[in-house]
Amino acid sequence: MRTRSAENGTPPPADPGDPREWCALAAWHLAEDRPEAALEAARRAVERDPGAEYAAGWGYRLASLAFERLGRSAEAVAAAEEAVRLAPGSWTARLRLGAALRHVPGRWRESRAQAARAVRYAPQEPDPHVLAGDLALLRGEHRAAGDSYREALRRLDGHPGARVGLGLALLRWESPRDHHDPAWPVDPRETGRARRALESWARQTRLLLAAALVTAAVAAFGAGLVTWAEIGCGAVLAAVVAITLRQARRVRLWSYVPGMLARDVWLAVSVSVTPVALAAYVAAVATLPRAVSRSAAGDFDGAWAVLAGTVLLNGVAVFVLRVLAEAWRGRPVAALAQFAAAGGDRTARRAADVTLWLVAGRAWSALAVVAAAARATGYGRDRAGDLAWWCAVTALAVFAAVFAVRSARAWWQGSPGPWRASLIMHDGRGGRLPGDAGPPVGLSGDVRRAFVHAREVVLACAASGGPRALAVGAVGAIGPGGELRLVAGEDAWEAAERDPRVAVFAADPVERGFWVEVRGVAVGDPEAGVLRVTPEHVTVGEFPGRHRGRARAG
Repeated sequence: MRTRSAENGTPPPADPGDPREWCALAAWHLAEDRPEAALEAARRAVERDPGAEYAAGWGYRLASLAFERLGRSAEAVAAAEEAVRLAPGSWTARLRLGAALRHVPGRWRESRAQAARAVRYAPQEPDPHVLAGDLALLRGEHRAAGDSYREALRRLDGHPGARVGLGLALLRWESPRDHHDPAWPVDPRETGRARRALESWARQTRLLLAAALVTAAVAAFGAGLVTWAEIGCGAVLAAVVAITLRQARRVRLWSYVPGMLARDVWLAVSVSVTPVALAAYVAAVATLPRAVSRSAAGDFDGAWAVLAGTVLLNGVAVFVLRVLAEAWRGRPVAALAQFAAAGGDRTARRAADVTLWLVAGRAWSALAVVAAAARATGYGRDRAGDLAWWCAVTALAVFAAVFAVRSARAWWQGSPGPWRASLIMHDGRGGRLPGDAGPPVGLSGDVRRAFVHAREVVLACAASGGPRALAVGAVGAIGPGGELRLVAGEDAWEAAERDPRVAVFAADPVERGFWVEVRGVAVGDPEAGVLRVTPEHVTVGEFPGRHRGRARAG
């Protein structure tokens, strides 16, 4: 039984020379969210198994996951690529590479390709489907993401990543970089700079126009300085041109701007409202003398008031519209059910807290509309009606105050607030390690001997007309971690391309009656001219007769 170190509670390897023991220790550290210690243990595993004869890339996969949690994406990808090189048919290696690639700008398509391979190699496993869902969710493909998460939950109902992801898909969650398509071959920091330039231009222009119009209105209506007010407003237009030119120089990716506006609706609204405010400003300045003269005559110019309101209140209107749209987007009640089913996961609890505020926001907005409509139509003007209306207004005010206090506290403490921006994807941390951190399937000495001495090896695979058994020339070699390298004909290669999930059967002529079946994934290696079969499940047994025995796991 293992003992724990008195310093940090770490269980030391039972056999320090065994790389698998170091890999198990690295996995334990990752489960305890200690990526630095996990990386050190994974490095020791790789050092003790340079050819990956025993761990079959397990150490590289664990090192990649540790690098990823430390924010070292390039090193995470390099370690995962080495794991794939050692075991190209391993779904865990493909899954690890896909997960590492999604954090590298411009490599989303490669990540999706690796996730698709992992799904193809191990459709019965939940984690490849979760990664496929995560990649779709990052791109805003909510329906596709939901389908992938549901496939994962059919395989493991309590998968926390699938539950959280499905809840986010139901909420129609958008990533913090929703303006950026992860499939674009460009660094999101570059599109982020372009977005900030567009937002700065829109914000600065609208604020400048509002301040100038207020100043002009005070001068014209209050002091009668209509001509000077017009001159000042004209000069402001020159400042608008200067702001436009300065911010335009910061946008270096103009070819991506249409796509950014199509993906980020609120960026598009902000940019679109600005020329509308500018047109209203020009019209208000042009009709300012008429409005002043009509005001002096005691007549109210409603058209000028509409133009001025457009210039002054467009920001408030967009803010209110956004708050209502954020509250009413998605299906928060269904999302809450998914978060509750995640089993107390940390990310799920955070998402559930935000979703409750979204539900409360819906109720608040609905009550506000009902109260305003009742007051406008004069419904319930008796004493009981007035009391009900004031109770509704009080409830609305109390909720708004509580929301403001909660928001202010979150802002002050730097903690997640009661808004959609606090929603995050599941990061894989928690009591359950990701599937790509699991150990490989090895071959025992008896199994290796059976394949080495077998006179005939049979490959079972899927064909267009149903299952098919093909005779294989021989097992050319047994590679790292028990990988079978088969010398096979064209029909076997074609079958593996159609469906890489195969079974390899052999009998040991030395120990008569002993047979072995290895189920795994076959990937062709054109350079070596062999089919490389990565084991996923091993069964051994004895033929009936005097060697009768039961089948057992290898």
